Amino acid sequence: MVARRQLLAAGAAGGAALIVPAASRSASANGRSAFAMNPATIPKYVTDLVIPPVMPPLPSDGKQALDEYLIAVRQFQQQVLPPGYPKTTIWSYGSPTHGNTFTYPAYTLEAKVNRPVRVTWSNELVDDNGNFLPHLLTVDPTLHWANPAGGIEQRDHRPTFTSTPEAYTGPVPLITHLHGAHSTPENDGYPEAWYLPDAKNIPPGYAPVGRYYDEFRETFGRQHKVAWKAGSATFQYPNDQRATTLWYHDHTIGMTRLNVYAGPVGFYLLRGGPSDLPPGVLPGPAPARNDPPGSRYYELPLIIQDRSFHEDGSLSYPSATQIDGFDGPYIPESDVSPMFNQTFFADTIVVNGGTWPLLKVEPRRYRFRLLNACNSRFLVLRVAGDGTARPATTALPIWQIGSDGGFLPKPVRHEQLVIGNAERIDVVIDFTGIAEGTALYLINEGPDHEFSGGTPGTDYAVANPSTTGQVMKFLVGPLIGPDESLPPEQLELPAFTPLGKETGTRRFSLNVQRSALAPAAGPIAHLAGGVDANGARTPLHWQDPVRDNPTLGATEIWEFRNFTPHAHPVHIHQVQFQVIGRGADGRTPPDPSETGFKDTVIMLPGHVTRVKVKFDLPGRYAWHCHILEHEDNEMMLPFFVGQPPKGGAHTGDGGARGVDPVLATAGTTMVAAAATTGIVITRHPPA
Repeated sequence: MVARRQLLAAGAAGGAALIVPAASRSASANGRSAFAMNPATIPKYVTDLVIPPVMPPLPSDGKQALDEYLIAVRQFQQQVLPPGYPKTTIWSYGSPTHGNTFTYPAYTLEAKVNRPVRVTWSNELVDDNGNFLPHLLTVDPTLHWANPAGGIEQRDHRPTFTSTPEAYTGPVPLITHLHGAHSTPENDGYPEAWYLPDAKNIPPGYAPVGRYYDEFRETFGRQHKVAWKAGSATFQYPNDQRATTLWYHDHTIGMTRLNVYAGPVGFYLLRGGPSDLPPGVLPGPAPARNDPPGSRYYELPLIIQDRSFHEDGSLSYPSATQIDGFDGPYIPESDVSPMFNQTFFADTIVVNGGTWPLLKVEPRRYRFRLLNACNSRFLVLRVAGDGTARPATTALPIWQIGSDGGFLPKPVRHEQLVIGNAERIDVVIDFTGIAEGTALYLINEGPDHEFSGGTPGTDYAVANPSTTGQVMKFLVGPLIGPDESLPPEQLELPAFTPLGKETGTRRFSLNVQRSALAPAAGPIAHLAGGVDANGARTPLHWQDPVRDNPTLGATEIWEFRNFTPHAHPVHIHQVQFQVIGRGADGRTPPDPSETGFKDTVIMLPGHVTRVKVKFDLPGRYAWHCHILEHEDNEMMLPFFVGQPPKGGAHTGDGGARGVDPVLATAGTTMVAAAATTGIVITRHPPA
């Protein structure tokens, strides 16, 4: 079987905008400018781990059948680097009605199964005078992106240019997606439903909202009798799914990589119902509203990201395209974007908004909700007794009890835990019996480049042990009180009911696009697509007619073939699916760690990954790679559940195709098709 800890082995054995002068191209090939902070000089484990508090709801008389929130995105400064270093200008969410609740990462939303939550998400990226704030990072206007400067007609397009453009510095569009939520399209955070802040100085002719904002606003108003205000959108989440770990983040088309890197992410924890466990069985408590100072927690959220910094504390992200051996020309003289990079691997690890934190633990069990919120970096985590020794040995196992869609059928023990971008892993680490004063380390043995599977240290060089190979430190202290939780190996997790029989199979491809005009530039985009009747890939672009139109209520097999040299974490909106097969032909059963429900799954190069999906909500959604740079440049496609409306490439008319038959010779034709593209893919037997 292809275990999560063996995903490693399986891969190796198996219009015009406001402008400023163009960004300097003096950045080196590794993305570091002359003013970049050296991560090796940043002290580690000198700052306690910050535990995000719980987001406060709006006042209620207790008679409402839902919980209501007002949550905005603002710009502010925070001490992300250790004390004594400059603060970092950041964006994040907070409650405008509850004082100083704006922090990076954001406060956690606590929700209950079958109790709806209504959130008004507000874009407040404005200064004290009400004028819009430009982006903290360089915005490349040559992608297929929100393009508000293009006006109503050219928004959500890839603009054309007569000369290489400069960076966009206009107002920033936002749209929040609750990742993993079972929600209708108007509440989903669709990439083309963004909105600008309600600023005083929006330039004339700018589109204030995305292509689908007005449609979704009208739908929501009819259903809930609530009007959306300028610079915001109101969403309602029914929470009619299993208890699980969700997270919220921006999803603006062509800008997600930049908006998320700037800071706005947070957890949304759904509790209760028959798919949860009673209090006391698992380590707890978790943070709750109105906790007194000094409260001790044994369930903790951990948002792991990589970031780079300038010497002044500001975030560092490449301001120009960096391709070895290529120095231009750029669009329109070629098809290479001037300020876009296929991936970005920052040099400093940040957990819960602080660099390399310290967590003082008791000799007892802890529950951690893990989230890989890096832009491009896969994480391969291990608890070790030494933070820098490689090869590392496991000091404590990591017990996985849940994944994206809730609890697994039974706990799974890991020595090494692979987490793709956007995956959530619910784990227990048992410090029972560890002597007071013992230091343990959460380390990362993933690569400092694209992940393709393989054995750390053998098939790829592990992350820098001095920097990105370290995540956080555990320091064992005295036991304060008894631990009444059960040992993880003794847990009986809630019953898991699998999806029913499928009605057909639909086939997809993950592809690399190479430059047609500048071959030395190598890959310039990653494309989602289909697979034709002969097993050959059919790459598609976001603006193409909607290809996939599942019938409302259908249960389908979605079969993904990875024609690229690297792994991709693929996310499907609206649904929680089951992984049913992996490997060269997609018939190798998933590991027990992937037998629960998921919404994001790692797809290895040269492999077929098969998932079972049920579509029980109608309307427009998207699926995409969750490497943020990939989804921002064409590795994302829309799909429409049920009967689509008529008219236009983006409305699903005529482009919808029926369910493809299962392809019996998938492996052979996939490799043959890949060979014709110049992409080298190694066939691997299943582990």
